Amino acid sequence: MQPPGHLIDLMATAIDVSGAKYPATVNGVSIHPMEGVSLRPLLSGDTLSRRQPIFWEHESNRAVRQGKWKLVARENQPWELYDIEADRTESHDLAATQPDRVRELAAKWQAWAARANVLPLGTWRARTPQ
Repeated sequence: MQPPGHLIDLMATAIDVSGAKYPATVNGVSIHPMEGVSLRPLLSGDTLSRRQPIFWEHESNRAVRQGKWKLVARENQPWELYDIEADRTESHDLAATQPDRVRELAAKWQAWAARANVLPLGTWRARTPQ
């Protein structure tokens, strides 16, 4: 099974295809390293190489995808674990039968969320003036 592509891969692909160099700083300010991988190999029929999981968060919903495993949680809900190769429709939550995998992937998501300034969850909400 081919590793998935993701939105974060678009920047890496544009940098790769254009021959540009991703900067470490902009106007003297350090910027986050690029997280994605170039999709260029897919354009020539080769296999995509992804060493790191894919992480995301949107409106406090969160997920991590590593290989065939996808750990996902809706806002304020517990993690759910799916084997995407065996269950592409995410119909059979395996979290209860694989708690060690849930802990491992959740820890990776937490480390990414801290690094990517995602925490605390819910800060995207507009605050009502007092």
